[in-house]
Amino acid sequence: MNKCKTSREIGGMGHSLKRKEDIRFIQGKGHYVDDIKLPGMLYMDIVRSPYAYAKIKNINIEAAMKVPGVIAVVTGRDLEKYNLHWMPTLMSDTQMVLPTDTVMYQAQEVAAVIATSKYAARDGREAVKVEYEPMKPVIDPYKSLEPGAPVLRPDKPGKTDNHIWHWEAGDKAKTEEVFSKADIVVKEQMHIPRIHVASIETCGCVADYDKINNHLTMYMTTQAPHAIRTVIALVAGHVGLTEEKIRVISPDIGGGFGGKVPVYPGYVIAIAVSFLVGKPVKWIEDRSENLQADSFARDYHITAEMAGTKDGKILATRFKILADHGYTDASANPSKFPTGMFSIATGSYDYGTAFMEADAVYTNKPPGGVAYRCSFRVTEAVHAIERMTDRFAMEVGKDPAQLRLDNFIKKEDFPWKSPTGWIYDSGDYHKGLLKAMDAVNYHQLRAEQAEKRKKGELMGIGISTFTEIVGAGPSKDFDILGIKMFDSAEIRVHPTGKAIARFGTKSQGQGHETTYAQIIAEELGIPAENIAVEEGDTDTAPYGLGTYASRSTPTAGAAAAMAARKLRDKARKIAAYLLEVSEDDLEWEPGKFFVKGAPEKSKTIQEIVFASYTNHPQGMEAGFEATHYYDPPNLTFPSGAYICVVDVDKETGAIKVRRFVAIDDCGNIINPMIVQGQVHGGLTQGIAPAMYEELIYDEAGNILNGTFMDYLVPTAVESPKWETGHTVTPSPHHPIGAKGVGESPTVGAPPAIANAIVDALSPYGITHLDIPITPFKVWKALKEKGAI
Repeated sequence: MNKCKTSREIGGMGHSLKRKEDIRFIQGKGHYVDDIKLPGMLYMDIVRSPYAYAKIKNINIEAAMKVPGVIAVVTGRDLEKYNLHWMPTLMSDTQMVLPTDTVMYQAQEVAAVIATSKYAARDGREAVKVEYEPMKPVIDPYKSLEPGAPVLRPDKPGKTDNHIWHWEAGDKAKTEEVFSKADIVVKEQMHIPRIHVASIETCGCVADYDKINNHLTMYMTTQAPHAIRTVIALVAGHVGLTEEKIRVISPDIGGGFGGKVPVYPGYVIAIAVSFLVGKPVKWIEDRSENLQADSFARDYHITAEMAGTKDGKILATRFKILADHGYTDASANPSKFPTGMFSIATGSYDYGTAFMEADAVYTNKPPGGVAYRCSFRVTEAVHAIERMTDRFAMEVGKDPAQLRLDNFIKKEDFPWKSPTGWIYDSGDYHKGLLKAMDAVNYHQLRAEQAEKRKKGELMGIGISTFTEIVGAGPSKDFDILGIKMFDSAEIRVHPTGKAIARFGTKSQGQGHETTYAQIIAEELGIPAENIAVEEGDTDTAPYGLGTYASRSTPTAGAAAAMAARKLRDKARKIAAYLLEVSEDDLEWEPGKFFVKGAPEKSKTIQEIVFASYTNHPQGMEAGFEATHYYDPPNLTFPSGAYICVVDVDKETGAIKVRRFVAIDDCGNIINPMIVQGQVHGGLTQGIAPAMYEELIYDEAGNILNGTFMDYLVPTAVESPKWETGHTVTPSPHHPIGAKGVGESPTVGAPPAIANAIVDALSPYGITHLDIPITPFKVWKALKEKGAI
């Protein structure tokens, strides 16, 4: 009898299998772009503008060309000859590669120095002399819309102002009617500032153009290799470099978080130079360049309103947003507008109407719009709704936990249609919050808080109960540059039963090599250790839209399951042939088929695979491989209930996060250990904008904290002990019931922390503080209220 191993033994779903990829990482054997060395490779460094807005009067390259090792200096005028000085963005906007006349933000690329070593390239960069005529920049997005403001994008035909787009969702008239009749209306003005993804590895590439074969190989730090290849083809197609002649390879990536989705000018310059000189060109930006010139997110100014009854029933919300997108709209936005998923701002609550509207403007800041570890504005949406829910609870005098429990969508009401049109797949919000409350002993904490307030001590309890929206996306709704938001998996099983699976996504630390293998192991019974997973090479992987917005498991994970099921269907036919029975007479358990009522008559998946190459039914195609492109019928909707407890020092404003409990619901869990790791990392990235991170610009457009000396990325020192748990409501439409979790913690953590701090200060009439909430902001607010 062929004994089949259990799901745990084969490394199937639901088990904490150690990450397969970590073996090479912990030994220092990861392979990154900067590790690539090619024969004759040249090095590129970039001259950047010290001004936010200035005319370029002259670029003098004479001294640079005399630096030993420097072989060329490339300017916008040089690229203009080949029509390579402008490029499309993934948001269907356009962006300068190198400017010809005007710089639009501080640290913008102005010229590129090419040399035989990176040190010579840096020396050459310092020797380039650029003469500028500074102009008064537009830094404030509100001033950008004022009459008389300089038009920042005159390159756009007919453009007479700095407005980019207007977007809205929901029923405006109905919402206005509800607000006009409501017992209670609360309103806050809030700013969610510009922050940076600050991943360990900066951006970079090696462009290797082969003139003889007219072929470009592009090694680069990208989360979406196939989409980038398409963009490169759009940029360079007019010089004969079409898509079949382009190969994009994304090796190991040291963190992305959305910042490695866009196409940066440095990539295109490297391609152009390699095309012109016929040699490989490497560009790796340094940390200051990375902080100052790319990967920006947020910068939303929000007017938030909530209407309800005196007894605490939420009836409607209304949000008006002004989005500062810098000099160009550079991000990838499958929902057409970067604010598209802000319409999730109805949150986890059951009320009848909402209206959201947003306008985006150009300013003299670096290109904006990156979705920093969130699903395209969900972080901003959740922050707004969760702050306003606490603000509403404060106004009606109700405990914020009880108010949420009273207004949640009920479990039995799923699938649930939101007032802005989303169909939530599943959830049990009451269970999640009650579990979090039990974990912190919520009612005891409130009693402790009451006692502390009698003594004048400041203790706060903050709650965030959020609904995420991930898995972009259904092709009927989502695309990038017209390419539908499906994703893909190809599984090829060798005659010995070992497999290789290739995907259109690209991991930046999420553990794809392990979790994808576990999905296939669960579906086919092949041990996960015998399944190799490959991503990031457009010559070998099936076309996919990449990894961001927590879409890996909802799309590519589903594709893996569906491809595996195609193989299992074929395996059934082969097993029936080998066992000389009807297919209907067979039962399946992970790893083998057996005859009903006669379990001793069976064939393992390894035996079946071998037969597919050696002894399959006549007329059947040989081999054992399948490809599936998964177009999800709907997005998935993870959720969470987070509770934060803080103590605030009244005299100094110092904030200590005493406890933080995070209960997440990401549907069926593939690998609990990886999920917990994702949550821990995401929570640390969530505390960052809540208390520490903000990119600050002065009126002249100078970035004031463009190094890690000034821009604090939290470490273990700043992070509290995270306490985690989960509930499970499987997604009913997903093949394995999974939802995604990678971005939920960064979505849910900031408002939980902000709510806790404001709760601590609420006895003094403080109803809102913008993030990041620093000790100085706390001290200043208390001072203004006469508390100190």
